[in-house]
Amino acid sequence: MTRDRPIGVFDSGIGGLTVVRALTHRLPHENIVYYGDTARVPYGPKSPQVVRAYAAEDTDVLLAHKVKMIVVACNTVSAVALDVVQQRSRVPVVGVIVPGAESAVRVTRKKRIGVIGTSGTVRSQAYDNAIRQVDSSIQVFSRACPLFVPLVEEGWIDHKATEMIAREYLFPLTLEKIDTLVLGCTHYPLLREVIGRVLKGGVTLVDSGEATAAAVEEALEAHGLKNPSTLRPNLSFYVSDIPHAFTEIGERFLGQKLGVVKKV
Repeated sequence: MTRDRPIGVFDSGIGGLTVVRALTHRLPHENIVYYGDTARVPYGPKSPQVVRAYAAEDTDVLLAHKVKMIVVACNTVSAVALDVVQQRSRVPVVGVIVPGAESAVRVTRKKRIGVIGTSGTVRSQAYDNAIRQVDSSIQVFSRACPLFVPLVEEGWIDHKATEMIAREYLFPLTLEKIDTLVLGCTHYPLLREVIGRVLKGGVTLVDSGEATAAAVEEALEAHGLKNPSTLRPNLSFYVSDIPHAFTEIGERFLGQKLGVVKKV
């Protein structure tokens, strides 16, 4: 396998672009193919059986592009269908749950960690289990925050309504005296400022996307797949449907121009 092949990244929609953003910062010379299943987003409220079927199809889309590694940017898929991707893939697979959990364990001081995510991710208890596998003495408090995704996609990043909803969601976690909070959905890093303001300091926010980028770098090195090139990488973006204002929203997630987005 040639090292200049792209890393494949998929998500249920547009949120996984925050993971791509973290990857481009950490691995600036890696080619990347991104696939967002925008026609069937969101995955969070759907049954595990449906998510597993979608995950298999998403994997096939990336494998058709001859990727050298697959990054499952979707927290819901990482929680309930990572094994599907691993069994179907001929290349290494990295999900977002374990890197995010391990990062949270490293930074917690009081061993009281909060996790916020979609209903599907929270219901799966994947973060809870991954955290306790590293340190069984840690207490984990999870909270589903389903309205955060549409608020972010609406562009209400620093809106009064967003802050009001954040206070409602996060208040039970403040009562638990958490010192670390895992942002267990790819949309949530865009709400970092609002979440930090609501928690009033003293709580370390863990972006699972940044943790995943570090895990990807380690995996590339371990498999001898890191691209030695110093040239500007090729970033390709594919979706199953191009919704209204996709490019505008996507550039907000990615932090740079998207270029041409193709429908598959």
